[in-house]
Order: sequence, then C-alpha cells, then structure tokens
Amino acid sequence: MKISDQETLDHSGPQFSRDDRSRHGIWAFQQMVLSYYEQHGRDMAWRNTTDSYLILVSEIMLQQTQVERVTTKFPEFIRAFPDFATLAAAPLGEVLTVWQGMGYNRRAISLQKCAIRVINEYNGILPADVDILATFPGIGRATASSIAAFAFNMPVVFIETNIRRVFIHFFFTETGTVSDAEILPLVEKVLYRKNPRIWYWALMDLGSALKKTVANPNRRSVHYTRQSPFEGSDRKIRGALLKIVLKDPFLEEEEIIGRVAEDPHRLRRILGALEADGFIQRKDNGFVPAE
Repeated sequence: MKISDQETLDHSGPQFSRDDRSRHGIWAFQQMVLSYYEQHGRDMAWRNTTDSYLILVSEIMLQQTQVERVTTKFPEFIRAFPDFATLAAAPLGEVLTVWQGMGYNRRAISLQKCAIRVINEYNGILPADVDILATFPGIGRATASSIAAFAFNMPVVFIETNIRRVFIHFFFTETGTVSDAEILPLVEKVLYRKNPRIWYWALMDLGSALKKTVANPNRRSVHYTRQSPFEGSDRKIRGALLKIVLKDPFLEEEEIIGRVAEDPHRLRRILGALEADGFIQRKDNGFVPAE
C-alpha cells in the first residue's frame, strides 16, 4: 500500500480509528508511515551508527533543541569526546566550552555524569535496559526508551513531540484535547516490531513534516505549553555569564558584571545560581569553570 505525500499530510488524508484493532488497520497505518520515510527520511549522523555512546549524546542534545542546531554541534562534540572514556575524563570546563551554543547547559553536566557512571559501574558499556537508563542523570523514561530503540532496536513504547503530533493528527481528529495516556496504547498497538529503530525515525520525520503543513496538532495535547521568550530571560543571561567565565577564567565578580548590560543585583543572583548548580566555582577573588 502506497499513500501519496499530499494524502499523507493533508487534513483530508486518511484517518485511522482508535477502535480499529484489525490487522489490516494496523498494517495500513504502518505502511503509510514507512512509505513516507522511504521517500522522505532525513539523513542524520546519529542514524548512521548503532554506537550507543553516539546515540546517547544525540538524544540528550535533541532534548529541547532543534535538529538543525544538533546537526551542527554533534560532530564537533564527538570530535572532542569520541567515547565514554574521553568524556568521563575531560574537565567540566572543557565540556561546557564545546557545548556552547546548544543552550540548557545542565544537559552537558548530565551527559558527562552519564559517561562517568558507564565507566565506573558498567565497564564502559551502556546498559541495554530501559529501567536502568531511566535512572541516569538527565534521562527520563522517554529518553531512556528512545535510546533503547535507536541503540539496541528494542520494541519499547514512548512519546516525544513529533510522535505525539502524528497520533493526534491521524487518530484524534474529532477530539478536543488529548492526553498522552490516551495515545500510548495506540503507540504500542501499531508499533512496527520488525524494526523499531526505523519505525520511530519514520514517525518522527512524519511528525516534523506535519508541523510545516498543518495547524500544529500538538496544541490539542493537554501537555502542550508555549516556550517562554528567550530574549531577556534568566536563561539567556546565564548563558552569557557562563560564556564569559569559560573564556576568561579568574575574572572578578564585578568585572564579569561590568560586561553584561543588566541589573547588577540580577547578575549576582544568576552568578550565585550558576555556582550552586555546579557550572562555576569561586577561586581566589574570581570565578572559574567548575572542575
């Protein structure tokens, strides 16, 4: 069964019943998704490997970050830290410097902590166990499942934003709001168990395309929230202050504050938060990257 691109992405295209448990209904949906991927699947560096380290890095990078930015930063990060051992042994300041431009710097700390745990507790081998992976720093159940699917081709069940968009668009056309609890049974029911890795790539690529061609179905998700503006936010200022400390260690607090056009009281508060969160530390009369 082949379904045209227009039919796949159009509001008037095929819709699927949540109550249709027939083998034909499941097969039809699978064929539509896989057909789209066959024709329009995106080529990404982390899809050309089964190296669990590379996939772990990509999945943490992709949390709250556009694919285009990860595509640029991923090879740079891998060149600097090609495996668990090099990342685990690197100074945190070096890791944060390479991470610059990705945002949400706490992820870099979590990623290094994951590498340290893999080296110290699992002999350098990432465990192929969702329950264990979900206990790693910065990795919740959904990310643990995505790592299991992409690194180990395990038939796990999870939802992320593009997958959610596909299921709301094709299965909940008449529903006002939709919860993930309603979607998850469908994700499990239609899972293409012969190759979960490709199946989830296909769902994500179709979901990404839907975002560009129809009114965003995820707005009907009860979990939908608009991201707060970045300009002028504490998050932007945190990034600016951290960049200064990484570039020029040992600057005194007043000199750091003088480089940012913002209320000094706010800057001192944010510097204190960066220190408390383990990004920087006081040394002598200045700040340096945390060790």
